[in-house]
Amino acid sequence: MTARNYTNPASGASETELIAIAASKVTKPTFSTRFMEQEQPWLAPTVFVSFVLLWEYGTQLLNVSTAVLPRPSVIVVSLFKKLGDPVFWEAVGATTQAALSGFFIAGFVALVIGTAVSQLPLIERIVMPYIVAFQAVPKVALAPLFVVWFGFGLASKVMMAAVIAFFPMLINIIEGLKSAEPDRIQMLRVFGASKMQIFRMVRLPSATPFIFAGLEMGLVFSILGAVVGEFIGAQKGLGVLLLQANYNFDVPGMFAVLLVLSAMGLSAHLGLGFIQKRVAFWAEESRVITA
Repeated sequence: MTARNYTNPASGASETELIAIAASKVTKPTFSTRFMEQEQPWLAPTVFVSFVLLWEYGTQLLNVSTAVLPRPSVIVVSLFKKLGDPVFWEAVGATTQAALSGFFIAGFVALVIGTAVSQLPLIERIVMPYIVAFQAVPKVALAPLFVVWFGFGLASKVMMAAVIAFFPMLINIIEGLKSAEPDRIQMLRVFGASKMQIFRMVRLPSATPFIFAGLEMGLVFSILGAVVGEFIGAQKGLGVLLLQANYNFDVPGMFAVLLVLSAMGLSAHLGLGFIQKRVAFWAEESRVITA
């Protein structure tokens, strides 16, 4: 039994010819498309090394003063000098303590308020306008008040870190708890599930990626808040070291402290990312809602 070769009346071409024409028009992915779609683990280190080399030899060729833009090698030398100073590690400990304390306080408050706002529309209508209005206030303007209220010690830095870290975590928690699929909630209601069971089985798992996104931003912002608080008034901390380096025109020292702060932020990002892959391994990465 032989296969029939049908002809398209409109074009006059047979079915086999039409299939051949369509196959010939299928374009193969270009090199640039394949490059963009594939993971390139070597790309980020290559860009970093290229940037550092360009910075190192570019400042030498242009004869840029160290007081304006120090070379990376000079910054590394200054960093190693600080690493051998006990005062530096005391400052790192003070900033870390203030940032983590503010982060945990902000996270707890954001979780409580975010849960109430997402589940109770009345609470949302009452609370959210005040939270948004408070977020519009520049946080740097609050730092002098915190120094007056809580003194030059640790408490004012903790409050500054908590205030800056609070809003991103709150918004992500609210959006996450509201992102649960209505069909799944309705199905559980049909089977007689209580509100607590729905929250535990549907809303919380759906919100977990959002919560971790908010925690990640909140932890980075808490470091920023701690440093801002130290700028206004503190006895020790990385913010104090930055001010001291500024007063002494120690530009390599300033870059060294900034490098340490960047490493702290990167460590926070990687640490929370590692925890998220263990806790919320079923979820894809969610968009981050920032301040």
